[in-house]
Amino acid sequence: MGDPKGFLKVKRQAMQYRPVCERVKDYKEVIAPVWASHSKDQASRCMDCGTPFCHWGCPVGNYIPEWNDAVFTGKWQKAIDLLHAANNLPEITGRICPSLCEYACVLGINDDPVTIRENELAIIEHAFKAGFIKPRPPKIRTKKKVAVIGSGPAGLACADQLNKAGHNVIVFEKDDLPGGIMRYGIPDFKLKKSILDRRINIFKKEGMVFKLNSSVNIKPKGFDAIVLAGGCRVPRDLNIPGRDLKGIYFAMDYLTQSNMRVRGEKIADKDLIDAKSKSVVVIGGGDTGSDCVGTANRQGAKCVVQIELLPQPSTCRPPNMPWPKYPLLLKTSSSHEEGADRKWSVNTKEFAGENGRVRKLMCVSGDNEFEIGVDLVILAMGFLHPEKTGMIKELDIQLDNRGNIRTDDNYMTPQKGIFAAGDMRRGQSLIVWAISEGRCAAYCVDKYLMGSSGLPIL
Repeated sequence: MGDPKGFLKVKRQAMQYRPVCERVKDYKEVIAPVWASHSKDQASRCMDCGTPFCHWGCPVGNYIPEWNDAVFTGKWQKAIDLLHAANNLPEITGRICPSLCEYACVLGINDDPVTIRENELAIIEHAFKAGFIKPRPPKIRTKKKVAVIGSGPAGLACADQLNKAGHNVIVFEKDDLPGGIMRYGIPDFKLKKSILDRRINIFKKEGMVFKLNSSVNIKPKGFDAIVLAGGCRVPRDLNIPGRDLKGIYFAMDYLTQSNMRVRGEKIADKDLIDAKSKSVVVIGGGDTGSDCVGTANRQGAKCVVQIELLPQPSTCRPPNMPWPKYPLLLKTSSSHEEGADRKWSVNTKEFAGENGRVRKLMCVSGDNEFEIGVDLVILAMGFLHPEKTGMIKELDIQLDNRGNIRTDDNYMTPQKGIFAAGDMRRGQSLIVWAISEGRCAAYCVDKYLMGSSGLPIL
């Protein structure tokens, strides 16, 4: 490393956010600009640790020590080349990845870990500003035709890799714009959509074709291979008394509509899900629930309560989750900082209402029963499995005992030439795992089509 004692001289300074009083009034990104000089100092903290557990902890196998060293020595072109070697969407993961790598950082054993995610974001944004990111279409085409169904992180990563290998790739998306959950599920204050469009426009210039508003009815004979990457979209419901009352919505419906409104689309009054001047309860303590909290605050909610069935996590590593494992710790997101009453170990027993609308939650915590007044309930309890209608039914795809698509070790379904990747195959997971799945599937597809593959396995 450029400065093997950098971690002794420089303390961790994590990503800065815009002031709460300012950011809660708009949907602009909450993060403040990342400066190259700041990133150079933070990159100097990356140790010459011998065994980089950060690399082990990252699902895409990012070359973290190498590009940290490149940042410290000012070799930004080398840094972006190393970053792109393992990650197709670093500007996305640099904003929303939960940073599994940082919890595996060797420095984290007795100090604060390296700001890996922030350094990653600094690299990609500097690369765009410096003009390092340019379309690089493949020089040779194989004449093989591949359909990738779904344009979320798994689909885009898979399609990008297959396009690099020279195949003709068509990405099918049922929505009106590509991006999947990155566009419709993640609020603009975490990921502004111009960042996503910037990358997709590069993909297009490199030869990828996008078919939008596509109700997939693909005949396998029309393609040499098909990759199913449609995500895991069936939400977990809360089937308790009063569930049929009005004012109770799934998180993805709420977030999708909010994102559509932010980009200027008009929603009919009868379909509007709006938190303005309402008492809001978000059921579910994960990242999706946090996004709902931030959205409700921006819509002008009177108050926001977030409840979680599980106990409150520890603020430090519990003994059963030692380094370098990823620990289940209490997370306070930028949305929580903006205002939310968080409650743990709460079991919702019944929705109660007046005139057909929800007005109360009947809850229990331990032996204590209590009520929460509410005007709007958002269910953010995760997802169960892929939608079993549509392409899964049309292609007669086999499912495993969890309701996900069944594949072999080569990501291929029992139907020859049809592959699966991402949440459809793995189950609901993180964006960085979706990218990893897409890259692995692309390697397997390329090997299937060509007999061998020059793509990386990750």
